[in-house]
Amino acid sequence: MLLVVAGGALLWLPFHTQFELDDWAAELRTRGVPARAVVDDRVTKEGGNRESPSTTMYFRYDLSGRTYEQEVGCVEVCRSAGDEVSIWVNPADPGDFVTDFGQLSGHRGRVQGVLGAAGFGILVLAVPLLLSRVPFRRWFPRRTRRRPVALVRGGGRFTGRSKHKGYGRR
Repeated sequence: MLLVVAGGALLWLPFHTQFELDDWAAELRTRGVPARAVVDDRVTKEGGNRESPSTTMYFRYDLSGRTYEQEVGCVEVCRSAGDEVSIWVNPADPGDFVTDFGQLSGHRGRVQGVLGAAGFGILVLAVPLLLSRVPFRRWFPRRTRRRPVALVRGGGRFTGRSKHKGYGRR
């Protein structure tokens, strides 16, 4: 039972994190400082142990007289180098911003994604283990099948399944 709870919690974690990040992006759009960022560079790295390569955009922007550079992973939208993008910056942390296409700066949620995959694996193993310990036979006993009645010589009813069909009982 403990494995099922742990697996469920780990599987729930990436969904919870994504909802929190979506709320944070909405809050940055309302309370953040608007700025313009330029895609300074776009780098694609081979997948390593993954099949698909990962692409990262590097943004450069000015805020309060200082220049900042921050990376944004290409998830749904990937802009070309030199493109200008509207961003909303967290005034308390100038490295934290959200783009006009809804992507937060940095690479967030990767660890939670790995933990969610581990939680799914734990659930795949733990649920059958838990179900194997449930006493289904006690709760739902098997109905015994009635044996068909076979007629034997002499008019008697015979229900046994032995080789000797009652011939010796005469």
